[in-house]
Amino acid sequence: MPSHLCLSSTEKDEEMKLYYKPGACSLASHIALQEIGAVFDIESVDTDAGRTHSGADYSKVNPKGYVPALQLADGEVLTEGPAILQFLADTNPAAGLSPEVGSLLRARMQEQLTFVSSELHKAFSPLFSSDITEEGKSNARAAVARKFDVLEQHFSDGRQMLVGDQFTVADAYLFVVANWANFTGINLADWPQLAAFVARISEKPTVQRALRAEGLLQ
Repeated sequence: MPSHLCLSSTEKDEEMKLYYKPGACSLASHIALQEIGAVFDIESVDTDAGRTHSGADYSKVNPKGYVPALQLADGEVLTEGPAILQFLADTNPAAGLSPEVGSLLRARMQEQLTFVSSELHKAFSPLFSSDITEEGKSNARAAVARKFDVLEQHFSDGRQMLVGDQFTVADAYLFVVANWANFTGINLADWPQLAAFVARISEKPTVQRALRAEGLLQ
């Protein structure tokens, strides 16, 4: 798996580094970095062991212990996926990953980011626990289904993206989290509009590059 992605001739010490776990919510930040054409490294993290791929103590990068964490060019470290996504969008406005600050569409994008983070992502979380019971799995899948129902209704008017007509960081986040259905015993085909959204986003070249870099696509 490649641990370094260089998208321009910027010097090494000016690059950002994304700490990630393959297929985890950090993939959304990885997609956003691809979208803005950033110069960046990636380093995988074993969150159970608390070690990075190079053997470093991850708690010294992010004391919270989970991904993503984005080390900026000046050494500052930013954590929490939605914050990273909005930072990348706001500092690279030409990429069009977020509507204009102060607009209703901007608030709508943040609305969707919040829903994916606090509702959908949270609903999936028990399904990644090693000690969950069968009853717990059933309850968690039912909780995910209720969130998927909301999203299916949202897409029922034929819209292609979550907000407006342009791909935003909210779409990147939803794509990653909704795709977890394929690994947790949930049939995404039961929500055809949402499934079509996931399929559309998966075909974006930036998304495919991120998937390949994380070893998730040949």
